[in-house]
Amino acid sequence: MADNLSSDVIIVGGGVVGSAVAYFLAADPAGPDSITVIERDPTYETASTPRSAGGIRQQFSNPENIEIGLFGHHFVSHVAEYLSVDGDCPDLGFREGGYLFLAGPDGLDILRQNHVEQMKLGCDIALLDLVALEKQFPWLNCDGIAGAAFGRSGEGWIDPNTLMQAFKRKARSLGVVYIAGEVSALEHDRNRVSAVMLADGRRYAAGMVVNAAGANAGKIAALAGVSLPVVPRKRNVFVFDCRVPLEPAVPLLIDPTGVYVRPESGGFICGVSPPADQDPDGDTSDLEVEYHWFEEVVWPALAHRVPAFEAIKLSGAWAGYYDYNTVDQNGIVGAHPELGNLYFANGFSGHGLQQAPAVGRAIAELLVSGGFRTIDLSRFGFARFASGALVLERNIV
Repeated sequence: MADNLSSDVIIVGGGVVGSAVAYFLAADPAGPDSITVIERDPTYETASTPRSAGGIRQQFSNPENIEIGLFGHHFVSHVAEYLSVDGDCPDLGFREGGYLFLAGPDGLDILRQNHVEQMKLGCDIALLDLVALEKQFPWLNCDGIAGAAFGRSGEGWIDPNTLMQAFKRKARSLGVVYIAGEVSALEHDRNRVSAVMLADGRRYAAGMVVNAAGANAGKIAALAGVSLPVVPRKRNVFVFDCRVPLEPAVPLLIDPTGVYVRPESGGFICGVSPPADQDPDGDTSDLEVEYHWFEEVVWPALAHRVPAFEAIKLSGAWAGYYDYNTVDQNGIVGAHPELGNLYFANGFSGHGLQQAPAVGRAIAELLVSGGFRTIDLSRFGFARFASGALVLERNIV
């Protein structure tokens, strides 16, 4: 094995978050001389990013998440300025179809409170009463609905794999080195991580280490003796066709039951997050689709909410994993309070793709200048778990 391997920054995980960190670090003129990304599955066959629904939104309740969403929209809308290589611009397939959050009587006040925060920050979100909702979306059954919030612009969905590959391609063009390997140990003492060991025996001395290992982030943190509350949680995505044309086009619709649906390639994709008592920690190697969620929960909810969906044909499905933060379901961003050169970009609980541009930029700012320079994500730091200052988000999907 080669001796004396080292890197100023080692990023564990080459998915969309890790590659976003790598890109923003490499693009900074004051950035480190050497950046190495370690990815255990360079085919990304089982990675979470390509298996996501690809959503981009600002409809959150926390100002930090709203600002992250605003930058996410800016980034995908101006991707040519960031990720073009030799004049070749990636086509993310961004469809600005909007998010439509439906609320029953019990959820209407929360929707209104969220809307106030969103409007303060310049989002283009409309509150719709029942008259406006039925007029704008005549195919909708508004039984049990008291109102809705609709993203008129700035929200929609992209092809997730294209964004991930574009980050990686650009990072490599800027000198970032990607290596295939599985991290087996982190050499550390009380103050820092000194080296990253791979299963094949390679050892990389590390100046700084970024944990961007997605659903496996908790396992990586444990190698440094850190208890990180991030576990894999399986999510099933179902694909169906509907023979009835719906006009205007269906946005990314979120029912009060938690069931979501959006258009995809002439058909639709849909899914739901299970209730807490039916949402066990998983193993990322298990990608078997659990069809009972479609049959027992998703389809009945969709057929009720959109009568045209009573007669649909299931045409495909896949499963992937959230990097689920079991404490407050929000991202964990920043340095460990004791292992000062170990940084976290973890626990996004299904929002990693859309939050990757802002989080990648934020981690790069921390590593280069020692603080956040654009969006202050201090509240998302690891220390909140000890202090109890949790970040509670009311718009988790």
